Amino acid sequence: MEYVRLGRSGMKVSRVCVGTNMFGAGYVDDDRAESVIDAAFDAGINFIDTADAYNSGHSEVVVGRAVRSHRHDFVVATKGFIATGQGPNDVGLSRKHLMDAVDASLTRLKSDYIDLYQVHYFDPDTPLEETLKTLDDMVRQGKIRYIGCSNFAAWQLMRALWVSDRDGFERFESVQPEYNLAKRDIEGELFDACANQDVGIIPYQIFMGGVLTGRYSAGSPPPDDSHMASRHAQRAKDTYWNERTFRMVDALKDAAAELSVSVPQLLIAWTLSRPQITSVIVGASRPEQAQSNAAAVSIDLPEEIVARLDSL
Repeated sequence: MEYVRLGRSGMKVSRVCVGTNMFGAGYVDDDRAESVIDAAFDAGINFIDTADAYNSGHSEVVVGRAVRSHRHDFVVATKGFIATGQGPNDVGLSRKHLMDAVDASLTRLKSDYIDLYQVHYFDPDTPLEETLKTLDDMVRQGKIRYIGCSNFAAWQLMRALWVSDRDGFERFESVQPEYNLAKRDIEGELFDACANQDVGIIPYQIFMGGVLTGRYSAGSPPPDDSHMASRHAQRAKDTYWNERTFRMVDALKDAAAELSVSVPQLLIAWTLSRPQITSVIVGASRPEQAQSNAAAVSIDLPEEIVARLDSL
């Protein structure tokens, strides 16, 4: 496994991060979810991403249980923004909601601290100064080690970095965007902004919710026990379940066969071939998937294969 610095910080993360939005969803039971994290750790993965919104917080509970015996060996990242209740202050990036959200995440994780706390979305209703001051306070209190953002456009990230620099607040060390073969808009402004400001990029949805893995076919519905059949994958299915995607799958299968690797491994290697990418977030529902994902870090893609995938 390779480890790299997260943004400008000294904290090092594995180049593969375990995504946990399926943990607690019902089709991956808690024992199996913990075995996935154990297998990932044995393969050298030290980075786990969750969120308070994943399955009403149960994903955080599972992660907390899985890492409890060697908490200091892991970099645990979680997120806040999405509504956690019915009240007007149960959503967003206000000081009131963020402080409550962080305390609730710490309780579910059964931890004294969060290694990387990410704001899940940009909040147009809350001044960045309020959000960043709140996060800065919680870093100083020891509840959070580092901060990051998710789903921010380049201009939103740059404005946040400017506020942090101007006011002396902790700054975002990472951004978590959606990125895959079919959605590559971040290769413009966001790549440039992050390279210029030393902000790490940890993309999600590189498998398009699983559609790209080669497990599914255009003419058949996803198996009942699969991630794509669950309500959690509905957005990915609505976005990516189409003819263009399945043409990509055919091309990916051919390229993977040439290299004697799996399609998921090929996708991980392609994503990591981008120098701007710090680590890739990939889910796993079985221990062997986590081990296979970790092994993909060692794949050195030929330039011809990278160019072929770039052209899809």
